[in-house]
Amino acid sequence: MISSNDLKPGQTINVDGDIYVVLDISQNKTARSAMVVKAKVRNLRTGSNVELSWGGGEKVEPAMIEKREMQYLYEDGESMVFMDNETYEQVEIPTSRLEWERKFIKENDNVNITSYEGEIIGVSLPDKVTLQITECEPAVKGDTATNAMKNATLETGLQVKVPLFIAEGENIVINTSDGKYSGRAK
Repeated sequence: MISSNDLKPGQTINVDGDIYVVLDISQNKTARSAMVVKAKVRNLRTGSNVELSWGGGEKVEPAMIEKREMQYLYEDGESMVFMDNETYEQVEIPTSRLEWERKFIKENDNVNITSYEGEIIGVSLPDKVTLQITECEPAVKGDTATNAMKNATLETGLQVKVPLFIAEGENIVINTSDGKYSGRAK
C-alpha cells in the first residue's frame, strides 16, 4: 500500500476493483481542516476520466501493470490481432477498446500490450509516432500571413493539420497524446 500523499502522475492504482492511471494530483490543506488529496485519473478498462479524493495519509493499493512487446498483425473488423514476439502466441483485442490507439498503429509495428493479472487492458503507445501522408490539400499561394495550416490524411486514416510546406508522401511525426503534428520525420 502507498500513501495518498505519495501519489504521482503516471502511477497505476487499484480502487474498488477498477484500475486507474494517475493523470494529475492536487493536495489541499487549510488551517481548519485535514489535508485532502485529489487525483484526476483515467480508468484503464473504460477509458473514462474521473476525479478521486482521499484524506491525507490514506492508503491506496498500487496496481502492477505488465507490459509485453507484441507485433500488430492485422484487423479483422471486430478486433485487432497482435503476436507475442517471444512465444508467437496471438492475442485479439476488440477494436472498440482501441478507438484512439488504432489511429497510430500500422501493420507490423511493435507495440507494448498492457495487462493486469492476466487481463489485457490495452495498448501503450510511444509519445510520438512517424506516419506517412497519403492525401494532402494543395497549398494556397499567398495564404501565409499567419501560421497557416492545411488538412492531411495519414496512412492510418487519421486527419491532422500540417503546415503548408508539407507535401503528400512525406513522413511526419505525430504526438499520440493529442493527435497533432509535431514535425517532419528525419
